[in-house]
Amino acid sequence: MLRLSKLTDYAVVVLVRLSHADTVQTSPGIAAAIGIPEPTVAKVLKTLAAGGLVASQRGAHGGYRLMRKLAAIPVADVIAAIDGPIALTACVDGTTGSCESEALCPMRGRWDPVNEAIQQALSAITLADMQEASIPRAFRLPVARPGVTPSGLTRSGPAPEPIAAE
Repeated sequence: MLRLSKLTDYAVVVLVRLSHADTVQTSPGIAAAIGIPEPTVAKVLKTLAAGGLVASQRGAHGGYRLMRKLAAIPVADVIAAIDGPIALTACVDGTTGSCESEALCPMRGRWDPVNEAIQQALSAITLADMQEASIPRAFRLPVARPGVTPSGLTRSGPAPEPIAAE
């Protein structure tokens, strides 16, 4: 089973939380807001800063801020920052000597297309996409567009008259 680490999951939550303010936020403040222990949030923020996703600011008014908007942060970047390069098997990540049957393996190089497909899929989904998807469809407000009904059907002719309450 392909599974991301808890730290990667926490990193997504931390990044989304950072997007809620235009000012810097502290590690304890973020931890209190999202319910993750402060030492874990601090570790995630330090790793995200090393990965170039957040910037830290020292001093009395210090804290962390996003380096890019959520729409410019693909999920693949978060995974790479926390867990390292996306690689399904050891032979995909480019290291040699990680497998005893590497020289004789009939599957050598065969995982590359699968790994590339996963990399492309994770690069195509941004944190903004994930944040939007977290809102159940029933609670999303329809975007009003002229000539389009809330169900998405186009309307021709004048809009129907509202029904008066009796």
